[in-house]
Amino acid sequence: MSEISGFTLITIALVLAAEFVNGWTDAPNAIATVVSTRVLSPHAAIVMATGLNILGAFSGTAVAQTLGKGIVKSEVINLETIAGAMVGIVVWSTLAWWRGLPTSESHALVSGLAGAGLATAGPEVLIWDGWRKVLIGLAFSTFLGFFGALLLATIIFRIFFRARPGSVRRIFGRAQIASAAFMAYSHGSNDGQKFIGVFALALFLGGLSPTFAIPGWIIWTCALTMGLGTAIGGWRIVRTMGLRLTKLQPVDGFCAETGAALTIELASQIGVPLSTTHTISTAIMGVGSTRRFSAVRWGVGREIVTAWILTFPVCGFIAWVVASLLALGR
Repeated sequence: MSEISGFTLITIALVLAAEFVNGWTDAPNAIATVVSTRVLSPHAAIVMATGLNILGAFSGTAVAQTLGKGIVKSEVINLETIAGAMVGIVVWSTLAWWRGLPTSESHALVSGLAGAGLATAGPEVLIWDGWRKVLIGLAFSTFLGFFGALLLATIIFRIFFRARPGSVRRIFGRAQIASAAFMAYSHGSNDGQKFIGVFALALFLGGLSPTFAIPGWIIWTCALTMGLGTAIGGWRIVRTMGLRLTKLQPVDGFCAETGAALTIELASQIGVPLSTTHTISTAIMGVGSTRRFSAVRWGVGREIVTAWILTFPVCGFIAWVVASLLALGR
């Protein structure tokens, strides 16, 4: 193992900065609905989310493997590629967070790696099989998130059609704690693994690891960094997702969280990286649509979707510029 270089340390710090921003903008989606329905206080929800995100991150490494060596060819990229991608993520996600808009760190990460990879190694750097999984994840988060939550909400509403509102609130107030815990765990099992894979890749490219490997200390480091980001800056995204998009009751939150978590867990088991932001957003829209179409504030939804669409070109472009400049400075 070679001696650690200054640029390797900078690159690792940038990976952790991107993971911290992930805690700002993406991890809060796991607890947005349980906070907005007042089933849990923000403090209690953040503590729960941090712990279960860590637990979920330890549930497997299939997604980390896909992100670490399945999007771009690790044998033709370098630390400048990783650094450029991380700068793109941090800049774009921070700007979106400032506007209170949740961003997809999945989309930011793959587009950042692609943009930086194109700058350092050309078109042959892209791996189609990994991008195929990204496209599958996009379909999962859009359709399974929306229709899964909508179907679950429809079934539950029919079962409890004659129940008193107070009884329904008490039942699903308790149930939503479990669904929020499931959502936080599933977030860790998918989103929590993404930067773990990039961290491991940075160690390999920096000569600090002879092979691409994911030891437990990397998982702990990334998971705790993400949890810290959620604790410090997550409230802006909680407000957008839980309060602005549609009015939620505990039963709505239970359906959205359960539908989204099942979709995410399915993707995690087959190594498909998907956007938890995208999944919980479409799930909330699906639940809101069961009451009436106008129950969803589609103007807010349009802002969120616009941020998703812009993520690919903006992060890719920033990463390409940064990686190109770093390559010139070598």
